[in-house]
Amino acid sequence: MRITELLDKKSISLDAAPKSKNEALDMAVDLMAESGKIKDKEAYKKLVYAREEESTTGVGEGIAIPHGKGGCVDNPGLAAMVIKDGVDFASLDEEPVNILFLIAAPDTEDNVHLDVLSKLSMMLMDEDFRKKLIESKDADEFIKVIDEADEERGSVDEQIAETSIADDTSGALKVVAVTSCPTGIAHTYMAAEGLEKAADKAGIKIKIETRGSSGAKNVLTDEDIAAADCVVVTADAKVPMDRFKGKKVIERKVADGINKADEIMGIVKDGSAPIYEGGDSTESTSAASSDDNGSVGHKIYTWLMNGVSHMLPFVIGGGILVAIAFLIDTIAGYGATGGGDFGSITPVAALLKYIGGLAMGLMVPVLAGYIAYAIADRPGLAVGFVGGMLASSGNAALAGYTFAEGTLIDGTVIGSFGRFVTDFGFQQPNGGNTVSGFLGGIVAGFLAGFIVLGLQKICANLPQALDGIKPTLIYPLVGIFLEGIIMCFVLNPLIGLANTGLSNMLTAISDAGMLTALGLILGAMMAIDMGGPINKAAYVFGVGMLTQASDYMNSGLTADDPKVIACYVSMAAIMVGGMVPPVGIALACWIFPKKFTKAERGSAVSNIVMGASFITEGAIPFAAADPLHVIPCTMVGAGVAGFLAALFKCTLMAPHGGLFVFATVGNPLMYIVAWLVGSAVTCVMLGLIKKSVEE
Repeated sequence: MRITELLDKKSISLDAAPKSKNEALDMAVDLMAESGKIKDKEAYKKLVYAREEESTTGVGEGIAIPHGKGGCVDNPGLAAMVIKDGVDFASLDEEPVNILFLIAAPDTEDNVHLDVLSKLSMMLMDEDFRKKLIESKDADEFIKVIDEADEERGSVDEQIAETSIADDTSGALKVVAVTSCPTGIAHTYMAAEGLEKAADKAGIKIKIETRGSSGAKNVLTDEDIAAADCVVVTADAKVPMDRFKGKKVIERKVADGINKADEIMGIVKDGSAPIYEGGDSTESTSAASSDDNGSVGHKIYTWLMNGVSHMLPFVIGGGILVAIAFLIDTIAGYGATGGGDFGSITPVAALLKYIGGLAMGLMVPVLAGYIAYAIADRPGLAVGFVGGMLASSGNAALAGYTFAEGTLIDGTVIGSFGRFVTDFGFQQPNGGNTVSGFLGGIVAGFLAGFIVLGLQKICANLPQALDGIKPTLIYPLVGIFLEGIIMCFVLNPLIGLANTGLSNMLTAISDAGMLTALGLILGAMMAIDMGGPINKAAYVFGVGMLTQASDYMNSGLTADDPKVIACYVSMAAIMVGGMVPPVGIALACWIFPKKFTKAERGSAVSNIVMGASFITEGAIPFAAADPLHVIPCTMVGAGVAGFLAALFKCTLMAPHGGLFVFATVGNPLMYIVAWLVGSAVTCVMLGLIKKSVEE
């Protein structure tokens, strides 16, 4: 398809003068509507803005290529604007935009907009082409300039396939390159075009592999790589890297291929690129170690988000299955009488809760495993998974072993070293909870990644004959051992001590009769680690209070006695606090969409379901992605809800929460008020203090 087939004269403006990025987008959408290609202008505008929130389409060199694809588009189309004075578009190179092309594509499988976008983006890298467009006197001349350039160039595949260096005998420097971006559209091909032009200017022969939306094109052969004097990788996505082992490799962001291609070719010519030592897997994240690839904080965020994105399906899928299990038991009539077995009383509910519980049990190991994977690639997976399991399961209970009493099975007294292992490597029979939860999982993931990186450096000088056993023996064996020792002897025991102290503190506050303060603290504790040790400490305390209430009533006290009510108020504060984080975050996703990624916004509805079902873990992906901003907001909101529930003397007699056990709630109307107010507080705080995301 030719580019001008999509371009209508009515959708071209050569004298646009928007004052802002949003105004430029609105004007472009108006032009697109003039072409008659879209049937719902407002719906299309939302698509364009949603795409812009994912990442800027201001690709640099004064160019912006926003686009939207959906059912509101009847036929594929283009709108074009020339902005001679420029407009700030938050472009990758921070320069103003002078040329804007807006693409509209119907929701079909042919992805015509991707093909057009790829070719148009490469054409726009030509400075003369851009100049002719800007200087066009009318729409006819503008279309003619595009048509002539389109005619001169082949398809994207043909352009990319023209380059080859394996048989070149010119004596010039030879370079092989790979370009890739997460979406694999404009940036991938613009980087390829930029590198090709810079190489031509420097007298360097180059072959470029593009890893775009339709797969890898012009794939580098072993002969190409062997012939190359240097390898250039400009990518923000995974590319196969081990094939470059032993070659000089320059690793940069994909944007550098567009805006700093000349600088990269200068490094090629002076021969200062480092030798790539290689990893121990077939796939690696390019630019991971480049100083030009972003700040340390950005790298940490990227590693963390890799874990969060892989964890999200386990939280949502497992959490909703558990919620359905509660719903089934409620429909069966056990909402008020199920007690601790609620959710697994009927066979179908028990099956769903079992499956969902297993899925949710995997979320912390997956979080840790894929954080480690982002840092150290595939060798980090096993170490990270084990660290995550130790974080989510805690240390083994000492009481279950034969040496619990200090002797072995034959009566032999264990030695001093054995006693040390016993005291610090296991949970004591009456000790604190050693489960470190998702916060421990984050630490375990980073720990695993850096352990494996350290092992790779240590093993770098081993004989080449041992390369085969490093990823299958050395890294997993030594890495899992070190990870396990640190988790069992440092992190998990520290969590145990902290939880014992928390339990003692809660008991003291309860004994003092400070109900509102207790409600505030219990509610906040439910939202700190959302299913982790602090959350569980509050829950265990609440269950203990229900047992205490039963004991009081067995001794002759009535249900309206202040001591009994205090026990039920504690459980109500705990449950309402646990319901706040997912709902508050879901509300913020809708009210403050720019604060969240597209994937996070997509999980808002499931968070409402999980919050209403007392599944606090629905908030974990958000907290893991931005703990410094999200956790304080959820803590305050949940604390407010717990405080209000205690203030209103709301009670709960079931060891669970959510809408399904409202039959056991005392003062239910004010309980709902406490829940909604706490959720609103979390929502507003997120809108105020959370930073807008950059995807």
